[in-house]
Amino acid sequence: MAEGLVLKGTMRAHTDMVTAIATPIDNSDTIVSASRDKSIIVWKLTKDDKSYGVAQRRLTGHSHFVEDVVLSSDGQFALSGSWDGELRLWDLAAGVSTRRFVGHTKDVLSVAFSLDNRQIVSASRDRTIKLWNTLGESTLAGHTGYVNTVAVSPDGSLCASGGKDGVVLLYWLCAATEQGIKIWDLESKSVVEDLKVDLKAEAEKSDGSGTAATKRKVIYCTSLNWSADGSTLFSGYTDGVIRVWGIGRY
Repeated sequence: MAEGLVLKGTMRAHTDMVTAIATPIDNSDTIVSASRDKSIIVWKLTKDDKSYGVAQRRLTGHSHFVEDVVLSSDGQFALSGSWDGELRLWDLAAGVSTRRFVGHTKDVLSVAFSLDNRQIVSASRDRTIKLWNTLGESTLAGHTGYVNTVAVSPDGSLCASGGKDGVVLLYWLCAATEQGIKIWDLESKSVVEDLKVDLKAEAEKSDGSGTAATKRKVIYCTSLNWSADGSTLFSGYTDGVIRVWGIGRY
């Protein structure tokens, strides 16, 4: 038998496309997801066969799609960016938004914390990157296209990519398309996994149905994130379901 990633379970609570999944650096059993249903959900991982995680809180306040969400390094706060042009800081224990960051003129596409959580970075369709702290904001302009992704490295430096032409090289590359999730070994440049969801089998397992409508659905992956130890891949889909993959035999 071969060993690779197999579907371990699903997590259901969102009612629209899952846009981002944030996993903690300490590999704890709490993750956070964002969706086009305008909400953020805090999940408790149970790793049960039928429901890999249970929704504990739904965080609401954004007036448009929530495009991105990240966790602070201590796991106590979440930061979200939305098409309403705002960022929100969330206290996860209290389940409330403690601060709004207003300044972008168009959709916020990506957000990030610095390692010490003292600075916040955001990227927007308004072609700017903004740095935020308790004293206000500063803007990094000059991009000719919208800024799609930002990240802060452990040494505090900033990394950003614009549009869809940025490429980050890793030993493993994981990418989602309408056809499935492909994982490449970049040293050999070969596909080592091609993960696909059998929607008909999934429907039959969950409620006994396997209708023609289920088979006709065009459902594809929109967001990906690995657990801190690299053993679990969380994938968000257009049907609002988070599907969880782990090491197994098939």
